[in-house]
Amino acid sequence: MALAFESGERPESPEIEEKLWKKVEFALKELREFREPTVDDVFTVKRYYLGPEDFKVTNYIRSRPFSAFNPGVLLRGDRILLFPRLVFEFYLYSSSVGLCEIKMEDVISGEIKKPLETKIILWPKYPWEQMGCEDPRVFESGNKVYILYCGKGVYRTADGKSVNNDALALAVMDENWNVERRGYFYVKMGDLKHVPSNRDSAIIKMQGYSANIVTRPVIRKVKVCWRAKINVNDFSMPEDELKPVFAPEHWESHVGWSTNCVKLSRNEYLVGWHGVSSTDLTYRNGLAIVDENGDLLAISNYTLSPKGLIEEYGDRPFTMFGNGLIVYKEYLIWVGGIGDCCIGIFIAELEKALEKMKDVKRHLS
Repeated sequence: MALAFESGERPESPEIEEKLWKKVEFALKELREFREPTVDDVFTVKRYYLGPEDFKVTNYIRSRPFSAFNPGVLLRGDRILLFPRLVFEFYLYSSSVGLCEIKMEDVISGEIKKPLETKIILWPKYPWEQMGCEDPRVFESGNKVYILYCGKGVYRTADGKSVNNDALALAVMDENWNVERRGYFYVKMGDLKHVPSNRDSAIIKMQGYSANIVTRPVIRKVKVCWRAKINVNDFSMPEDELKPVFAPEHWESHVGWSTNCVKLSRNEYLVGWHGVSSTDLTYRNGLAIVDENGDLLAISNYTLSPKGLIEEYGDRPFTMFGNGLIVYKEYLIWVGGIGDCCIGIFIAELEKALEKMKDVKRHLS
């Protein structure tokens, strides 16, 4: 393997960081003023919630999680596979990823049979993820399932120091939900390697060992939304394929991708994103359309914002996050985390959601 994944090596390259920083500077100058600070709430068909008590874990010593939130999703026919981020331990708040199944008819109606029998399929194995396997984004190809997640833990720098960091990690799972391989990605430029803080990523399209993704590396503490290519075999991410596609607006502290990507047409993919307000610190969400390479085609203003007690309160108040997006029949379904403690299911009419998209190409021309 390219890195010593068990020990958590974190190579740093000033040359790569400088190249990426120049791209961030371009994004902050040229890739703003796409949006307005308004909320066009399209998720009005139905919205309801799943709390930690609605899950019954069958393969762990504790059957009830402390928190269940930020779920990934996978649509298989008339069933949704739900991958909630689970927390059982109070002091370190270390996360695992669970798996349960719900009929789509029950999701649409809101009449989900509870508790949902759930098993843990991904949990911390190495120091680099000991603080948690966070925020899964799920992609299926052939008989394999690829879960991108944040490996939150301890990494080792070249001089032997241990640092806490986030890295973009991948778990490759077989059809029985056994982890075949796992590791974290590094940016590659010639013989140089660099592991930035990274998370909030999703696979758009995969061919062989190569995948196009949307991703969110943090460069000099600045968070913009990028597109990239990855090699799922050696965990490399070529520097020259990393390109910012949009930046936080002036009223936002940062932005990030929030969901998996859903194919709409031959070369259009729908994906959720989040922006965090600099004034009220609220996580709000919007929608974007990217092409198969991850370049931005269209984007909305905010289309989902917390309101009311359940959505505004929690371990991190005023937070609505990913990670699941589904197109089913005439519906767009966002399955997301609320307050870092529970799950919300938000249903919109797909056609009305797409009406909110603004053509970015026209804006840039």
